[in-house]
Amino acid sequence: MDFAGYLNDYIGVLKKFKVFTGRARRKEFWTFSIMSAIVISILGTLGSIPKIGILFMIVSGLFSLAILIPSLAITIRRLHDTNRKGIMILLMLIPLVGTIIVLVFCIQAGTAGENQFGPDPKA
Repeated sequence: MDFAGYLNDYIGVLKKFKVFTGRARRKEFWTFSIMSAIVISILGTLGSIPKIGILFMIVSGLFSLAILIPSLAITIRRLHDTNRKGIMILLMLIPLVGTIIVLVFCIQAGTAGENQFGPDPKA
């Protein structure tokens, strides 16, 4: 897939920012996560530039706030794909261990076929 395809996937997640139901494929989740991390890293690096760095730090903070709800939504849909309830995202409140557990859940393959959260997104 080319960059335009990844960008379309990223924008697709942003468009579904208020959809906490259904399922999300690994590709959709990881495309969103990695592209967001890249943008935040670039903005953070630019934030170290003397004199204008504060502007990039503000933009980085605003960007992080802007993707907070879409990040929660895609993570919950990803958990649904692995046949887990979205409330499991609260495990991330446990320092380090909780985040690792949710990360492992998101890495796992989704349930083949329909599950209690909807049809298989690969179908």
